[in-house]
Amino acid sequence: MASSAPLPRLTHVDLLRGLLAIFVVLLHANLRIPFAPPELSQWMGSRAGGILFRSGYYAVIVFFVVSGYLITSASIRRWGDLSRVRPAAFYHLRAARILPPLLLLLAVLSVLHIASSAWFALDTSKVSLWRALLAALGLHINWLEAQVGYLPGPWGVLWSLSVEEVFYLGFPLVCVLCGSERRLALLLIVPIVLGPLARSVFSDNELWQDHSYLSGMDGIAFGCLAALLAHRVPRVPTAAARRAVLLVGMTLGVTVFCFRKEVYQLGFTRFGLQVTLLELGVALMLAAAHWRPWAWCASAAVAPLSWFGRNSYEVYLSHMFVVIPGAWLFQWLGASPSWIPVWFVAVVAASGLLGHLVARCFSEPCNRALRGRGSAPAASSLHPIRSIRS
Repeated sequence: MASSAPLPRLTHVDLLRGLLAIFVVLLHANLRIPFAPPELSQWMGSRAGGILFRSGYYAVIVFFVVSGYLITSASIRRWGDLSRVRPAAFYHLRAARILPPLLLLLAVLSVLHIASSAWFALDTSKVSLWRALLAALGLHINWLEAQVGYLPGPWGVLWSLSVEEVFYLGFPLVCVLCGSERRLALLLIVPIVLGPLARSVFSDNELWQDHSYLSGMDGIAFGCLAALLAHRVPRVPTAAARRAVLLVGMTLGVTVFCFRKEVYQLGFTRFGLQVTLLELGVALMLAAAHWRPWAWCASAAVAPLSWFGRNSYEVYLSHMFVVIPGAWLFQWLGASPSWIPVWFVAVVAASGLLGHLVARCFSEPCNRALRGRGSAPAASSLHPIRSIRS
């Protein structure tokens, strides 16, 4: 029986999602207008520049972990035990959240393609519109890109949605078939073991190594296990144990995120293990935050990041509609390189605003309307917590 009790927002997760969404925007902005002026770049240093402007892939990996954690946590709160998950209700809730903004995006992209938009139209020598739509709706746009190369603009960001939603197609069924959370936890180890192999051994296609299903599903599995750990520990760990879990998690996450050259020199990147370590670190931090929430995450100083995080799915889907025209406008104006930092701030802010407008005016009304039908629990009362795509 699904609980009707409201689920509280997780402020630390909103904050984390907001930061990750900004990393994605900064990566795509930097690919079109490299950060400058040179004096500022030199002062910042290559390490800080790499963290700020080349962390989009790692950000998506962390989103996978957060998604697995939140979906599993919400399922435990709704049904009490994962073996009692109702697949039909689960799919209903997922569709209500995922499909409206996705269908809106595909409709806009289709119109732009038919209008031969120089920024967003597909290269028909590589892929037709119907084939791209089939890949997006059939959750294999990651496979399609591995075959034909990167697709333009907002098409390309859908690779991660393909990975995530294929996982969630099987998740409720596996929960029920396992019959117990212990057997489910053991099964979740399988994608964790296969993830590094998918990133290093199973294929020599570099794009597929990064974007294949198994390359991302281990992150979701880590998130699921973190939720099980957080909710099923018999009693809240001692302060020393919580600090130890948090310290290990932060050490792993910060090391992979900030010391990439050193991690590469140690050989972890060669075998895809740097991603595994990052996923493990984030999973441990999420579990530690469940046992003792971080009060500072609710402060006004970090409110803009939390606002970004609440709309992270919409920002993720729509930000290229800001980045690409913004880059063209900057170049058309012939602006001085000294204005590039201002341009980055403007692009990030505009991406957040566009995501907010899409969420408030379209996604959330559709979500409420769709969740109000059928047998699924009511929308706002049961699932105010959202991951980037939950």
